[in-house]
This record gives sequence, C-alpha cells and structure tokens, in this order.
Amino acid sequence: MKRKLSLDDIAKHFKVSKSTVSKALNDSHEISAKTKAKIIAYAREHKYRPNLNAINLRKEPSQSVGVIIPNILNYFFAQVISGVEKVLNDRGYNMIACISNESYKKEVAITEMLRKGAISGLLVSLAEETGKLDNTDHFEPFLNKGIPVVMFDRVSSKLDCDKVTIDDTKAAYNATEHLIKSGCKRIAVVSLLGDLEISKLRINGYHQCLKDHNIDLDQSLIFEKLEKSFMEVEIRKLLSAGKVDAILGLEEEAGVTSLLTANSLGIKIPEELSIICFTNGILPKYVVPSLTSISQHGYHMGQRAAQQLVNRIEQSDPEKPFETEVIKTTMIERDSTIPLIKA
Repeated sequence: MKRKLSLDDIAKHFKVSKSTVSKALNDSHEISAKTKAKIIAYAREHKYRPNLNAINLRKEPSQSVGVIIPNILNYFFAQVISGVEKVLNDRGYNMIACISNESYKKEVAITEMLRKGAISGLLVSLAEETGKLDNTDHFEPFLNKGIPVVMFDRVSSKLDCDKVTIDDTKAAYNATEHLIKSGCKRIAVVSLLGDLEISKLRINGYHQCLKDHNIDLDQSLIFEKLEKSFMEVEIRKLLSAGKVDAILGLEEEAGVTSLLTANSLGIKIPEELSIICFTNGILPKYVVPSLTSISQHGYHMGQRAAQQLVNRIEQSDPEKPFETEVIKTTMIERDSTIPLIKA
C-alpha cells in the first residue's frame, strides 16, 4: 500500500517548516498568497488528508455541526433540515443552520464564519451561483483541518468528500419516458436550476430518453436557465405557440408555474398538456389539477446525510474511502398526467 502523504513530506518538498504548511492549509493570513497556493495545490494533487486521530487529540471536542442550504422557502430543503435535526439530536449534536440564498458570496462568508467557530462537521447543498462558478475551494480548508464535509442533493464532483444524492439522470429519464408512453412527443424542459450539476444530469436523462425512443431533440424546447422574474412570461410564450404537449419541470416552481400558466390560457390538463416536476412538496398536492411529481424523499436524505457525517466524525478508521449514497426516487402520479395502462 502506498504511504500516506504527511505534513513532514510537504514541508520537506517546499523546504519550509511543518508549522508553515499547517498554516497554509488552514488559509492563515500569516502565509503569503503565493506560498499558500503552491502548498494547497501540491496537497490536492497528492490527495493529502490530515491525521484525524491526531487532530482530535489536540482540540477540544465540539458537538456542533454546520448545515448550509441554498433556500429555506423550498419545501424540499425544509424536509432535509428536519431529517438532519432528528439524527443530530438523537446522537447528541447541535445544529447550526445557515442559508446561502443561492449566493456564492454569502456561501463563502458562511464557511468563513463556521471555520472560526468550533464545529465537528459540515453538511452542505450548493448555492446556484456556486454551481454556475463551479468553484468549491471555500470548502477545502475544512477537509484540510480534518473537519468532515458531506454534500447532499446539489453536490459537486470537484470536492472529494462523502455525498448523498439521487440518480438525477435516471429520475429525469423515467419521467420523460412516462410522458412518452402516455402519448407525448413534444416535451419541453423548464428549469430555474441554471448551471447546477443536477440540472445538467437531469437534462442528460431527458436527452437520452428521447434518443432511445427515436424522438429528435429540439433545443428550442429546453429552457434550462430561466430567471425567476421572466419564467412565467417565457412559459406563456411557449404554450401560446402550441408547440408542446408536455413539460418536465426540473424543480417544483417550474412545474407549478407551468400548470398555473396553462390554466390561465385555457389549456386542458392533461388532455392537451401533461406536466411532471421534481420535488414532491406541498404545492403539487393542492394545485388544480394536482401535479404529478418526483419525490426525492428530503427527510430521508437529510437523515442519511447526517448519519454519514456523524459516522465520519466518530470513525476510528481515517483511511475509510469516501462514499456517495444514492437515494431512490418515487414518481407520485396525480392529475397532471394521463395514467398509464399497466399490463
């Protein structure tokens, strides 16, 4: 087995002290930006991870866990927080909940605040702006200090840590196939998720399903980067043109707005337009007609993410590989889609 890189190894490579390496990895202002960048880049390249057992012996134990979510108004994240809180409470940890409001700058500020405090671990779902910038460097100092990070739902492949997510590609594929099997051929995609990785994965699932069913891809039917303030206008234009017979909303607001806009135009649902959206929150149950949705089981995802984090905090094996747990989704069929006849 290849020997694990140590602080001594990094210090010898750069001909500096262990203290300098440690401060650089912890983003200390005492070390120049140029030196920090070189040391951090070398540590990443060689997959350096600190000795968690040694760190835990040196520091006072903390029973607090930071949680960063992008939007508290989203019912899915409210479910996640509830699941997280249940597990942390049962296992003796306090929760410090923070909201990034989809802002990269605010997410960075939150991580800086949490790093100055005493937390044992961090749970995070990325802000939309973070996904657009594709920059997760602000989470690296936690890992460099031996503080475990678990990402959930909105994750990044760039960050080497534990993750809990759904199979976004498969879920979108299954939803698209459901629409096709019910007779739909002109399926539009509507989304507010922008450049988030989950948006790309869901669109990939949609693409693949169309290809497998020999339906030509029409890029004019894909609205993947809508602004919230213009979403209803764009959907109204789309529906007024009579170009589509189905809509796949990549999150709840896109699905609900599509349904309400179709109602205002007198379009019959599901006879003339079928709609499916991700996230089985409160609104899909109570809009008229009720909205078929994909449940991501937010409460369960929150529980599993918290369990992974606490297990990582309390682990005795610092060499344990990182894991990605995939939560199975469920399609909740309601009145916005034509029921399939089961054989």
